[in-house]
Amino acid sequence: MPKLVEKTGSRPPWVGLAAAIWVQMAAGNASTFPLYSAALKSVLGFNQEQVTILGVAGELGGNMGLLPGYTSNLLPPWAMLLIGISSCFLGYGVLWLSLGQIVHDLPFWLLFIALVIATNSCSWFMTTSLVTNMRNFPMSRGPLAGLLKALIGISGAAYAVLFSMLLHHSASNLLLFLTVGIPVLCLASMYFIRPCVPATGEDPSEPVYFAFLLGTSILLAAYLVVTTVVSEVYSLPSALRYVLVAVMVLFLFSPLAIPIKMTLFRSNVKSSSDNLAKEEGESTQEEPLLISSTSDSNLGSLLKGDDVLDMDILLAEGESGILKEKKRKPRRGEDFKVGQVFVKADFWLLWFAYLLGMGSGVTVSNNLAQIGFAYGIKDTTILVCIFSFFNFTGRLASGALSEHFVKSRMLPRTLWMGASQLVMVFTFLLFAMAIDHTIYVATALAGIGMGFQLLSIATISELFGLRHFGVNFNVILLANPIGASLFSALLAGYIYDKEAEKQGNPTCIGPDCFRVTFLVLAGVCGLGTLLTVILTVRIRPVYQALYASGSFKLQPQSAGH
Repeated sequence: MPKLVEKTGSRPPWVGLAAAIWVQMAAGNASTFPLYSAALKSVLGFNQEQVTILGVAGELGGNMGLLPGYTSNLLPPWAMLLIGISSCFLGYGVLWLSLGQIVHDLPFWLLFIALVIATNSCSWFMTTSLVTNMRNFPMSRGPLAGLLKALIGISGAAYAVLFSMLLHHSASNLLLFLTVGIPVLCLASMYFIRPCVPATGEDPSEPVYFAFLLGTSILLAAYLVVTTVVSEVYSLPSALRYVLVAVMVLFLFSPLAIPIKMTLFRSNVKSSSDNLAKEEGESTQEEPLLISSTSDSNLGSLLKGDDVLDMDILLAEGESGILKEKKRKPRRGEDFKVGQVFVKADFWLLWFAYLLGMGSGVTVSNNLAQIGFAYGIKDTTILVCIFSFFNFTGRLASGALSEHFVKSRMLPRTLWMGASQLVMVFTFLLFAMAIDHTIYVATALAGIGMGFQLLSIATISELFGLRHFGVNFNVILLANPIGASLFSALLAGYIYDKEAEKQGNPTCIGPDCFRVTFLVLAGVCGLGTLLTVILTVRIRPVYQALYASGSFKLQPQSAGH
């Protein structure tokens, strides 16, 4: 792997994180599918099964992260972003040409491929910002992962605000914005997302800064929900719409307050990277990009190779000795390559639990517009915003809640994944009962439950290390499109079209359109709860070792197995 220049100093990581927040909002572009799926159905004449297949294409592209994960160890962040920008421009450009009737009669398979390419930009954007910042802030991976993944969750509400206030509910205008606006946004952020020298110890101000970021993101989420509801209920003048969007933009710029504060009010306590720069008399230094969270590299002794070799001194015969190199297999909590995690039962328990929980949530997300129509809700923009807000809440709360209990009680994060899937069992039963107005409550609970499943990202970094984190967590994310294919396309889409056929109408109306789907999903989440309980019991000793001191223990790799 080539060596990359790491920026030293305490401010660059926070500037990069502020830029990454914009990139994460761009990485949520796949969540816009419910906003234009109805237009695909009406303008292009698709049935519901075809629409759900296109929804699966979006999930497939958004979670095809193995290539971005692998190249995150080879390419600098700006190159990763550039690939995502190209993918976004090309994919959404084709969809815009088709939906806007600029190019006619494009085949279904071409639109499927275009949507895969378009949403694959999410993987490039997310992997770039998440991997770079996880390495820049190795001591705060729980809050950081929760924050960055939560921003993808709330991005759907941000797009809903733009869709209703600036784009006049036009699916064609939305696709044009995704084609041009997102690439411009990421080009502007490209320079600031870069590897920095991470702190090697606890920084007392870091939790305060993350609390500020969490607080502003919560305010942003609440603001987006209120703004969406107000804009849908009342007819607002154009000037007020622009002002409300401008306030949203100011919220997104608020993370820059941290490096500005660090500039104006310098702390007397120097970070380790500041001291390093002072000692060497330079602002940057050459270091490998990959820094293991579980090796001696975090303590100043960077491992140059991918493998740790133990030198075993064998019995000497006569005056000569024999040295033999033996490759030691990593233990849980150390750095695993992707091939090594495949033979771990804990990995597959986590993978299948994530598939069941996230696949169920994606089924609701992809079919939200049709669920709303079936239950008699004509304008589903509010449903999309509710789901997005509570998905954000679940992602954010899961990071903060699990971080508290993992440090105070050494409880694995998977405990909360299981608890949320248990809640989702009752959520899908609530959907199936179709009691008046409970669809809003059920949508909110489904969003929260889906958000909690993202705890798998922090979990895999703790169990299998940060050195190959980019690849490992993207293998986990592959469960997302597989779950969407099984539960959304093959199950929900098929049952919906059968019920619509019984009614003699292409649009299905009534609770029966999704009742069987919801009952099956309740059973699926029950199985997911059981898997997470088994996994939690298995990995509890690992967490007791990693967090015995009350914070994450940076363990050097030992010779034992």
